[in-house]
Amino acid sequence: MAYASAYSGTASSASYLQASVETASPARLLVMLYDRLALDCQRAIGAQESGDHAEAHEQLLHAQAIVAELQSSLRPEVWEGGPALNSLYAHLMVQLVKANVERDVERTRHCLGLVEGLGDAWRRAALDTARSA
Repeated sequence: MAYASAYSGTASSASYLQASVETASPARLLVMLYDRLALDCQRAIGAQESGDHAEAHEQLLHAQAIVAELQSSLRPEVWEGGPALNSLYAHLMVQLVKANVERDVERTRHCLGLVEGLGDAWRRAALDTARSA
């Protein structure tokens, strides 16, 4: 998974992360992506608030890459909520781009709120799936 390299740390922590990604269930991988997406938004907010536009730019670009991955892996025809989730991903992408271009911390906060809500929903779904298995 491409996002493993985005985590900084020692070689051993990178190895641990790589192993975690390679052995995670699809549901766990999805939750991991949402966790990282939320972290990117949080870091971008901090950078925007401190005026570090280069760091905010990097965090928002990474967030956009995650949203693009989530959207490209979505199969909206498989379940009735798919088209709505696809629309939400499209909205999130537009807002992340605008937050970056306009250096708008309020848009980034909006994105974080969406991501946290979606992440919580997927986390609950993953737990429910694991319990019923």
